[in-house]
Amino acid sequence: MTQTLASAHLLTLKLEVAFAAMLSIGETVQGRRRIAPVTGGVFEGERLNGVVLPGADWVINRPDGAMAIDVRIVLKTDDAALIYCSYQGLFKAPPQAMARFNRGEMLGPDEYRLRTVARLETGAERYFWLNDLLVVGVGEQTAQGPIYTLFEIV
Repeated sequence: MTQTLASAHLLTLKLEVAFAAMLSIGETVQGRRRIAPVTGGVFEGERLNGVVLPGADWVINRPDGAMAIDVRIVLKTDDAALIYCSYQGLFKAPPQAMARFNRGEMLGPDEYRLRTVARLETGAERYFWLNDLLVVGVGEQTAQGPIYTLFEIV
């Protein structure tokens, strides 16, 4: 018997990123380290909606050409609950497309893959169910910042 992995839409997360204010740490043993300020955004789902509070993406452009992301933000729900959201993932594209992306160009949706694994934490009782979720996501590039569609594994 083959098992399957079912998922359900949890939320769509639209981030605003201050790309011009990105800090460059430089070449490290892991790759080129940069920190991108997340200045805000919104999230929408069937069971929770709200705004994104400031945070950051600790980015590493790896020697193999992939860009590893490590985002840490706080979500504030419409009913004022705070949820810590952290996710890691990879942005991958062929070398020519990645070179264009690194110059600040927009890529077509068929030129790259952006995948994430997320964890949500909260002390708000009404959202305790978030603490136990396994969450995966797919992302898309926009000029303002990425948009992620996050799915809970059910």
